[in-house]
Amino acid sequence: MYADHLLQPWYDRLLDDLPALEPLDVHTHVGQRDPSGITASVEELLGALGAARARALVFPLSEPDGYRAANRACLEAALTSEGRLTALVRVVPDESDAVEGLLDRGAAGLKLHLSGDGVDLDDPRLAPVWALADERRLPVVVHAGPEVGVLADRVLAASARWPGARLVLAHCGLAALGRLHRHVPDHPNLFFDTSWWTPAHLLGLFRLVPPGRVLAASDLPYSTPVSHLMATARCAWQAGLGREQVASVLGGQAARLVAGLDATDLGPPPTEEVRRPGPFLEMASSNLLAALEAVQRGLEPGVPLDVARHACDVPDDDPDAAVLASVRTLLDAYEEHRSRLPRRNGFGPGWDLLAAAAVVARTPAAPLPRLG
Repeated sequence: MYADHLLQPWYDRLLDDLPALEPLDVHTHVGQRDPSGITASVEELLGALGAARARALVFPLSEPDGYRAANRACLEAALTSEGRLTALVRVVPDESDAVEGLLDRGAAGLKLHLSGDGVDLDDPRLAPVWALADERRLPVVVHAGPEVGVLADRVLAASARWPGARLVLAHCGLAALGRLHRHVPDHPNLFFDTSWWTPAHLLGLFRLVPPGRVLAASDLPYSTPVSHLMATARCAWQAGLGREQVASVLGGQAARLVAGLDATDLGPPPTEEVRRPGPFLEMASSNLLAALEAVQRGLEPGVPLDVARHACDVPDDDPDAAVLASVRTLLDAYEEHRSRLPRRNGFGPGWDLLAAAAVVARTPAAPLPRLG
């Protein structure tokens, strides 16, 4: 999916340095009717997971007519996936009566989309659903994207009221991280997924939240496991996590939660990054993020891509020369393949190559593949 085949060396290199594990992506979608026009088929998801040698939690994209049929279809896809997929139930208050039956048939948790479905965490109609999550120790993925309003107090209240439920704030919890991160030690059932594309948010999450509370996520079809688990692992490495901690983030901890086990305590967040990026890496990364924003809207990358390329042009004895060469290789792949890559979901072809280049430039401490 997208340019995964071109990103594979960067992803594979990271797994080479980790203990044996099967990555588990805690945030993927399938569906064909989302009003945004974003789509993903089960076949596309399974193909993307195959490239990442991973499993995933999956739930429906937005459905204008409700989720009864979509949740059933998602569960059926999971039950026939030979263990590659585990379904979560996307819950809206008017359909809460259907949740227990889906859980009894094999769904392993819940998804609440606060803005897309107009859900409030403290809606009294959801109390029976929260009670199930509490009793069965289920993961509950909660959308926490940028359009969500005041969230922190409601999250802490839900966490305290339903201590058996494992609240997973999606998208680095960015809508409430500033208010929540100091409370994480007092709320052992509060977790965060990494489904956001800027290295600043990923690095911030790893510096603010204990590594045992961070779960890798791609948000497919907005990204893919190869693309975003690579970004997650590189930022974890850059932030100062050890191998066992990175392996936990990439799936070890999530597998325990899905199995209903206690989370492993992996210690506090690191105090400083392993290696500060030099000035040319900062120039490349910041300009690539500017280029990426345009390409994600289907536009041309413009001048920021040219500026990023200039930042990669340094002598061989520059301390960051090897990292900049890896960035340049990704930019060369973008130029070579963008005209042949399929256009999917409105994103400009090759957007994920630019995203990867921005992350590589900001994470000089992470290992690089040998190329050429």
